[in-house]
Amino acid sequence: MTTVDLPLLPLGRGTDPLSERGVECPGDLPPASDPDLVARAKAAKEALGDRLFVLGHHYQRDEVIQFADVTGDSFKLARDAAARPDAEFVVFCGVHCRAESADSLTGPDQAVVLPDLAAGCSMADMARIAQVERAWEALAAAGVQDVVVPVTYMNSSAAIKAFCGRNGGVVCTSSNAEVALEWAFEQKGADTKVLFLPDQHLGRNTAVLKLGYSLDDCVVWNPHKPDGGLTREELTAAKVILWKGHCSVHGRFSADVVDDLRARIPDLNVLVHPECQHEVVLKADLVGSTEFIIKTIEAAPAGSSWAIGTELNLVQRLARAHPDKNIVFLDRNVCYCSTMNRIDLPHLVWALENLVAGNVVNRIEVDSRTEADALVALQRMLDLPGRTHKD
Repeated sequence: MTTVDLPLLPLGRGTDPLSERGVECPGDLPPASDPDLVARAKAAKEALGDRLFVLGHHYQRDEVIQFADVTGDSFKLARDAAARPDAEFVVFCGVHCRAESADSLTGPDQAVVLPDLAAGCSMADMARIAQVERAWEALAAAGVQDVVVPVTYMNSSAAIKAFCGRNGGVVCTSSNAEVALEWAFEQKGADTKVLFLPDQHLGRNTAVLKLGYSLDDCVVWNPHKPDGGLTREELTAAKVILWKGHCSVHGRFSADVVDDLRARIPDLNVLVHPECQHEVVLKADLVGSTEFIIKTIEAAPAGSSWAIGTELNLVQRLARAHPDKNIVFLDRNVCYCSTMNRIDLPHLVWALENLVAGNVVNRIEVDSRTEADALVALQRMLDLPGRTHKD
């Protein structure tokens, strides 16, 4: 069972009289935002015109996503960040580490703005550059560094991406993790090992379920333990060295909830993101990136039932967009991404109105050396062959 054994309320429906989770409200709730803010955002966008390009991650609130010129997952937004070189301002509605990538991929005359600087990523915070550099030194001391290729998930700092660029590595997203790992294992011959940062679950699920490695081929590097908590023998035997990090949203989903929902909903299809724990992924019917999840639901037949393991904003949006399908959330509790949700309409309006007034606020700027090295790893990602769920 989960840490707290609570009755399952799929997608927040129903009440539980024995807890504080009464979620049903009489009548319709009012709009999430002051209508004046909506009008102000529309006016600011109109005033800025083609000077403005707004990118919105799928996990954003509806009140924000309605103003995005492009929506997507981290792969699509990384690619689209460079698609409007004439836009003076790129407002990135997502999290800080991805805004850094947008800054690296846009021109020097373009300003990338993050409406709330507190919109970080807990996963990215689990791998600090000093920790990674110490790990790299430890791998050298263990005699394996020369056959290790670093691969970092998009949800990592610009400094980590630059580290991968300097050391023959690559950036990946959940859309292209398989081809990124295939590329990495081709770099240094039969003895190649991969250091996968910072999400252990995406690395493990991709290596085991897509590339055919075993769980025994994978070890977990704990940055809070000497030498990662691993022996020289364990490092020598390993093929995949997984950084001990995870997504605070996707890591919450549990295998017992999958069993519970299957017992309650006939012919249920379970669709999850590869950042979920391995035990959850094994019980799912389909596993894929955010874009894959969206396309799967769009193509699903009317009347089909789906339990989706990803961020709740997106699950709710899919449920509203497809009322002919039974879509529920794969958790007992509300599971928004707390940092992604810091980008709200008041912050967006504040940023846009400042741009109209000639003030560039919350600009994200990666220093030139870090940007150059990060671009090496990002470009390797963009140059990878197909077989990705891009858009």
